[in-house]
Amino acid sequence: MLREIPVSTHSRSQLLDITAQIQRVVSESGIKEGICHIYVPHTTAGLTINEGADPSVRKDILMELDRNIPWDGDYHHLEGNAAAHIKASLVGSSKTVFIEGGRLILGTWQAIFFCEFDGPRRRRVLVKITGG
Repeated sequence: MLREIPVSTHSRSQLLDITAQIQRVVSESGIKEGICHIYVPHTTAGLTINEGADPSVRKDILMELDRNIPWDGDYHHLEGNAAAHIKASLVGSSKTVFIEGGRLILGTWQAIFFCEFDGPRRRRVLVKITGG
């Protein structure tokens, strides 16, 4: 079962907690034991799993990415968003999470984040649930 989750971002760089939307897809699948594959089909966005309890962690992640990969670096990409492509490459475009008892298996503080690096935009996240 492949599902699409629409995501709208409101700034150039943003980490959006999409854990609840992913869990909803898992619950609707009816699969109790399996794997949840999450994929972002964009070259300037990504996915990460990190702390969801303290919003300052998201700010720190974005701050350090901006510090190490500045938007106005000396890049060759003519479109002007090379920093977004680099950040997306470093963060990655997919995650896999185990499912047990119909629930995502995440650590106590973990959440799944959509990472926007070239917004604001309308994006999509693809979710595939497999049982087993």
